[in-house]
Amino acid sequence: MTAQDPTAPPSPARVTLHVWSVPTAGIAPAVGRLALDRFRLRGYPGLTFAKLLGAGSGQTFAPQDADPHHWALLACWDTPHAAATVERSRVIRRWDDASTERLRLTMTPLSSIGRWSGRQPFGGTAAPTESDHPIASITRARIRPNQLRSFWRAVPEVASTLAAADGLLWSMGIGEAPIGLQGTFSVWRDTAALRRFAYQTPGHQQAIRRTRHTQWFAEELFARFTIIDVEGTIDGSPLAVTPWPS
Repeated sequence: MTAQDPTAPPSPARVTLHVWSVPTAGIAPAVGRLALDRFRLRGYPGLTFAKLLGAGSGQTFAPQDADPHHWALLACWDTPHAAATVERSRVIRRWDDASTERLRLTMTPLSSIGRWSGRQPFGGTAAPTESDHPIASITRARIRPNQLRSFWRAVPEVASTLAAADGLLWSMGIGEAPIGLQGTFSVWRDTAALRRFAYQTPGHQQAIRRTRHTQWFAEELFARFTIIDVEGTIDGSPLAVTPWPS
């Protein structure tokens, strides 16, 4: 197994993803919370990295993909206790009170390559452990403005490949802004299913080659996680996920 990068920051003890569903009347207040809660979270005990995110279908990563009925908070924590105590915070309570449903995943990093806003929030690179338990993945990129049209033309083919991938349990588009700061969060049946999609799917392999050739991204990150707890529902259904053994 590849060793942790000694120059990278330590991996967080926990990574959490909250996803909230809001009614149409709650869209405008959600936009306001998205703008303000990033400041309210600053200095929260144990929080090492956080991104409030819009959600989308991930079909083209263009503005028309945005889904204003879903919003998310991705956060890294230095201890399991800190990740648990945020549930009692005013930020989480306000989102919970305004939502019609909530999904929360608790994870630990397996591997991470690249940077997000100039940082390595999930620690350094390490080879992922093979397991038949579900695994989560984040791909995130800052797209160069002069490459947006080229990127948008290429994404639908890759997105259709992802949607049909064997072993994909759930995915959604994530973004810090409607244009240029996009990514995907996905959950897979096991590490083998994710590896097959990443390294053996022709459409995905072609996208990787085009990325290297065209230099679409000014910044990119790829990370994988163990899932240690799941609670709540998304679109009315729970995720069919068995957490990793502790």
